[in-house]
Amino acid sequence: MSPAPCGSLPRMDSTTTSPDGTPLAYDVTGRGPTVILVSGAMSTGGTTAPLAARLADRCTAVVYDRRGRGASGDTAPYAVEREIEDLAALVAAVGGDAALFGVSSGGALALRAAAAGVPVRSVAVYEPPYADFLDGGAERMARYGTELSAALGAGRGGDAVALFLRLTGLAEEMIDRARQSPMWAGMEAVAPSLAYDDAVLAGGLLPREVLAAVPVPVLALTGGASPDWLRAAGRAVAEAVPDGTYRELPDQTHMVEPDVVAPVLADFTGGA
Repeated sequence: MSPAPCGSLPRMDSTTTSPDGTPLAYDVTGRGPTVILVSGAMSTGGTTAPLAARLADRCTAVVYDRRGRGASGDTAPYAVEREIEDLAALVAAVGGDAALFGVSSGGALALRAAAAGVPVRSVAVYEPPYADFLDGGAERMARYGTELSAALGAGRGGDAVALFLRLTGLAEEMIDRARQSPMWAGMEAVAPSLAYDDAVLAGGLLPREVLAAVPVPVLALTGGASPDWLRAAGRAVAEAVPDGTYRELPDQTHMVEPDVVAPVLADFTGGA
């Protein structure tokens, strides 16, 4: 996995409320079929804003801050079901007709939401990091979850961020450099949400029963320059859902370029 930077937060012009009372900030841009962009770990709606801008001439793109991030609220205790309810509330708020596009762990959330019955037309995902395709991946995810809980429980948000960056393969010297950078404070601010993404991934194993219950078309995308295990996970997603398609984007890594993925996503969601 590669780290997903927080990104600069766009102004969120709209707010809706999840069933548990959590306010969700979102922004809508463009015209055409609606697609909600679901960000991954260590990210806010600002991370997907560049993609929304590139989709705007063919799609109505919705960016939002997942709970516990940016301008959205947070309500304890956390449960994956609450994030699924968040997406249902957002679909309703933007007119009741939308597709989902989830990046990394956001893709895992999008798939869980569709399987749970959130009314969406289709789901596209980019490299959900199901670690059972990585040698020792399940053990690494289990150890990460334990250490993450300990760090967050002790209020050590910086250590939690470092754990995540280490999990993605970032070198120690780069993590040390990141701690000294201006972006570190923003990363620490969303550190508690790392536990949410860990819960969404549920140990990192491909959730075959969940995927088998997804009732809509799924496009699983990966990057041609990404590690083999991420490409294997993408192919497995397409095979595990009832109506899945797999596509590899040449020369792309886990940090996919908006200019590359936007036309593929617009074609899949029906943008003119």
